[in-house]
Amino acid sequence: MSDEAGLTSSIGDAIKNTHYLLKTDPILAVEQASEILKIFPKYTPAQLLLATAHRHCGKLNEALELTENVLLEQPNMVAAHYEYAQLMGEMRRGGDAIMSLRKVLDLVPDHPNAWRLLADHLVASGDSVGGDEAYNRHIKSSVTDLSLREAASAMVSDQIPKAESILKEYLKTAPTDVAAIRMLAEVAVRCGKNNEAERLLQRCLELAPSFMAARFYYATLMHRMNKSVSALREIEILLDQSPNNPSYRNLLAVILSRVGDYNRSSETYDQLLKEYPDNAKIWLSYGHVLKTQGRQEDCIRAYRNSIDRNPKFGEAYWSLANLKTFRFSQKDFTEMHTQLKCDDLEHEDRVQFEFALGKAAEDARDYDASFKHYYSGNKLHKSRIRYDAQGNHTRVNRIKSGFDADFFHRRRGVGCASAAPIFIVGMPRSGSTLLEQILASHSMVEGTTELPDMISMALDLAGESGVGEFESYSSVLAQKTDAELRELGNQYVERTRVHRKTDKPFFIDKMPNNFLHIGLIHLILPNSKIIDARRHPLGCCLSNFKQYYARGQNFSYDLTDIGQFYSDYVDLMAHYDNVLPKRIFRVFYENTVADTESQVRKLLAHCNLQFEPACLRFFETKRGVRTASSEQVRQPIYRQGTEQWTNYDTWLDPLKSALGSVLKSYPDVPSEILDLGSQRS
Repeated sequence: MSDEAGLTSSIGDAIKNTHYLLKTDPILAVEQASEILKIFPKYTPAQLLLATAHRHCGKLNEALELTENVLLEQPNMVAAHYEYAQLMGEMRRGGDAIMSLRKVLDLVPDHPNAWRLLADHLVASGDSVGGDEAYNRHIKSSVTDLSLREAASAMVSDQIPKAESILKEYLKTAPTDVAAIRMLAEVAVRCGKNNEAERLLQRCLELAPSFMAARFYYATLMHRMNKSVSALREIEILLDQSPNNPSYRNLLAVILSRVGDYNRSSETYDQLLKEYPDNAKIWLSYGHVLKTQGRQEDCIRAYRNSIDRNPKFGEAYWSLANLKTFRFSQKDFTEMHTQLKCDDLEHEDRVQFEFALGKAAEDARDYDASFKHYYSGNKLHKSRIRYDAQGNHTRVNRIKSGFDADFFHRRRGVGCASAAPIFIVGMPRSGSTLLEQILASHSMVEGTTELPDMISMALDLAGESGVGEFESYSSVLAQKTDAELRELGNQYVERTRVHRKTDKPFFIDKMPNNFLHIGLIHLILPNSKIIDARRHPLGCCLSNFKQYYARGQNFSYDLTDIGQFYSDYVDLMAHYDNVLPKRIFRVFYENTVADTESQVRKLLAHCNLQFEPACLRFFETKRGVRTASSEQVRQPIYRQGTEQWTNYDTWLDPLKSALGSVLKSYPDVPSEILDLGSQRS
């Protein structure tokens, strides 16, 4: 071998070793690259390697100077442009990162990592459409196998059954191909098979722990499945590797808000907005957290900033309306009406503009215009969702049949012994947030939020039945041993621990829809408290009709559907009053408004708590409140609120008809429901 050939080989080995050191010891990588440059000071691969090593060590200015020098020497060097893009991300200059990544892709159109990083920055900058397209290009360019490329193309064109078939066939011959497993997990999510996707991603990460794209997707899935502890653990692992990745930080902020760490969540959003100030969606999310923290003026500014970035953003206007205490200006009225006239307005934005205008007209006491806007918003939204009122009625009857008196009699004394949870259930918009705030003002009680854990556990149990419906899981519970039922209670207490920030002995779960799962709650947590928040049918149902929910509550977009749902709720609660006597403590909203102290004393006594004056001054309690009533419960009780439905009485005949005897009998339960209950027992 000649001296020149030997030297070339030696440099190649040194470069290869330095690349290895980047992952294991970046400080040593700096030393190694520096030694190479002492011998070959103009060798651009070594200069770029030294820049990368400096970046890994956090010496961003040194890295930037070196990278810029390389680009001056070789303006079309792909690796240098990609390194520059990564540097811009680390330096939180997202716009410059996007431009550099565009240059990379001009030079190499199928650069998979560039497409992935571009997707992150585009989403962070507010270009969700561009981000989605970039992510799809990342999938297609990441795989070289023809079968996987075909599957990726099928996924991009939304041919999910075709993609699933190709991937499953491919994995028969290559069962450890992590790229294919990751793709199949996404297919499973698109098919609504979250549990299957979870198993696939766990397998993927077992095989390839450093597969960051799979880990990010897994973290996102865990968040969607309400497994916040797992989601937070995964995103922290990702941020250890890439602390400035905007997608990772955005998901972190979302998860932190979910688990009640509002200070850290708002700080994360604040930093993201310094880097991506034109992202209307991040301004909106930031506003939501500020609202929860009780920082109303900052919240309003955030929503306004969101509107400034995207005047067609109906959700930002609705978020202002949803503060309940906010009042729109005449300029706001005009702008919202102008947007409604636009043919290119997205369906969801149109819905939210209608709801916002309904609230604006209501505040102006123009109830005719207000109802028309609420009606239009509800009708538009209902056209895109699925709700079966008869199906819900059937479900309630099946729950009553499954959780009958004999079911509980044969399982007395089982479950977890913890008395910590206090469940507040009932219809949404029934005064549950007020009860939560009163209880959370007690020195022994911690307020959390509407926890999703009981519903998630019910879904898991329903999945075990093979039917997948809520009403089916009583048969699954019937097969559980005492030890298994006790463990389910322990699991709930442990799963909800992430939402608790104090060591107070009691905590509140105020998910209203948990009234559907009282049987499960009683069985696995027999010492917990269950409080039913009940409000006048017309006041409660109309309040739901006026509310646009971010997700769920699909019954609430039609007056007849709402009335039937309320009737089913009264029926189910009467059933549990019959089969579990004195288990549920009922609080009527109107009584709480009329005689607050008397009702508060009774509520505290039921929870075995001593009376504390702070519970009467609940509006002074400083805590995060995430529900639509967050601003209202920070003020003394508004006594006129119980009769607000009368302003809309002219339009409520469909609701009254659907409520029937439940309306006529309120606050009592209709005799026919009571008669049916006694017959069943």
